[in-house]
Amino acid sequence: MLIPKEQNLLKYFLRHVDNRGEEPAAMVKRNGRYVDVSWHEIWVEARRLARGLVAIGVQPGDRISLISSTRLEWVTSDLGILAAGGVTVPIYPSNLPEECQYVVDHSGAKVVIAENAEQVAKFIEMRAQLPEVTRVIQLEGALEVADADRKWVMSLAELVEAGGEDDSVLDAPMASLDAESVLTIIYTSGTTGRPKGVVLTHANMLYEGDCVEEVDLVRTTDVQLFFLPLAHVFAKVLEVSWFSVGYIMAFAEDMTTIARNLEETRPTLMCGVPRVFEKFYSAVVEKGREADGIKRKLFDRALELSVRNGEAEDGGEALSFREQLEWKLLKKLVFAKIGAQLGEKLGGRMRIMLSGGAPLSAKINWFFRDAGLTIVEGYGMTETSAGTTVCLPHNNLIGTVGPALPGTELKIAADGEILVRGPGVMREYWNNAEATAETIVDGWLHTGDIGEIDPKTRALRITDRKKDLIVTAGGKNVAPQKIEGLLKVDKLIAQVVVHGDKRKFLSALIVADPDALADFARDRGLPENYESTSQSPELRSAIQELVDRTNAELASYETIKKFAMAERPFGVETGELTPKLSVKRKVVNQRWGHVFDAFYDESY
Repeated sequence: MLIPKEQNLLKYFLRHVDNRGEEPAAMVKRNGRYVDVSWHEIWVEARRLARGLVAIGVQPGDRISLISSTRLEWVTSDLGILAAGGVTVPIYPSNLPEECQYVVDHSGAKVVIAENAEQVAKFIEMRAQLPEVTRVIQLEGALEVADADRKWVMSLAELVEAGGEDDSVLDAPMASLDAESVLTIIYTSGTTGRPKGVVLTHANMLYEGDCVEEVDLVRTTDVQLFFLPLAHVFAKVLEVSWFSVGYIMAFAEDMTTIARNLEETRPTLMCGVPRVFEKFYSAVVEKGREADGIKRKLFDRALELSVRNGEAEDGGEALSFREQLEWKLLKKLVFAKIGAQLGEKLGGRMRIMLSGGAPLSAKINWFFRDAGLTIVEGYGMTETSAGTTVCLPHNNLIGTVGPALPGTELKIAADGEILVRGPGVMREYWNNAEATAETIVDGWLHTGDIGEIDPKTRALRITDRKKDLIVTAGGKNVAPQKIEGLLKVDKLIAQVVVHGDKRKFLSALIVADPDALADFARDRGLPENYESTSQSPELRSAIQELVDRTNAELASYETIKKFAMAERPFGVETGELTPKLSVKRKVVNQRWGHVFDAFYDESY
């Protein structure tokens, strides 16, 4: 088992302040260009906030809710909470007022730190249901509150002024932190029911930070482009690894500027969810298919052989001798150019990319690999402090999520469920002993995921969520995520929900990507209106081609026999998506139940 270098996360950070204080720790966009921010500068801002928290009555162990987009100020606030001895309870900035109220109330948060007036307004709306909250602190912008709320809401400047300049007030709170102190309570997205508060200690997360260094996944010399929501455990573990290893964190402006920010920051490391990599793949494929004649034929054949070669490897086989010769030639003629194009889009220095949060299509991973770029997949959940398994660049077992991290144990239950035991496993669900007892049995965390472990490589392969498995009327077990992942490779498709439990065949509800749909409409002279274009015969025909192409890769019982296009996008606000953009299947099956039922009507 790894021995933590320090006893709490704040000390991990302070090692860099003490030893490398003036070196760059972060890159942020200011006045139209990226600038470096040193370890020392970050600590100065964190201390200012921490002194203010102590001044308004925050005590060691108090919960502080933090709602903000991914930016350096989120991190300085998080560090400030730690320095005041507090526990960070993050909230997604997309959460509705009622959802924010639930997290704050359930966690017993005493103070809320909110990014701007828009976020503050959510808590003012729910103030009557937040009796334990003593203050709401607005990080930026002018205060836009009524007189009645003015003493409840304060600006960051007012908080800093209240805290003064005496750092000695932080000595006792900082000394109160140890390995078993609660670092954060992260509320799960809640695809079913109310979210649960996952209690993670400093020891849980320090284990993760030490592991990524131990397995040489990230290095001190790396520059990482950072854009994932910090209310999610995936982003939290990236923050922890940053403090543990000490590389440079480059903050993207937002999710829509990733391409531009890659060019500006030239990172060596990027972590994202599959949708990020799907978009890069789709852009390259679309451009390649714009070619005519022999160039188009060579491009299509190269894509086909990339998949065939990957599938052969996965099955322990090889391409035929003739295909091997053809593949060798096409890698030089086609994939070398793809690699140069992709490498430039990724900033020109990309060493490694890590995909997590959902399954990545093996087709996309093979594509990147054949272009000379490395994507590794990892697996974990909030309850395991994010990282449980990971593939490594020198042993990238595509199609799996890699072996367990050092010190973590895996086993497969009789029903196929993945069980985890190790230092990253949560302490408990906050104020929910019943759910804790159901999830952790005899020291083993029951993940709810179905998978298998390769006896030779010890790599884990995820097949589906336990609750999502479909059993058709014919008795066939179907993993819907596999089929959905194949369809989502195309840029036109944002989400897919495969349906068919206890039905005679599989059907699907497909959601078009709004940006891609707008381009589709313009190219064909259709009205640029989501509802009308999504129901147009032209789109129906294009999606049917994609479904047919996907069906050709599936067993007959896995094929999509009928599908419908959603007349509007899924959304967090409308309830179909969680804040991390996972589909709430139960909600979709209820709201579009009449559509699914119609598929199985004999008169359809």
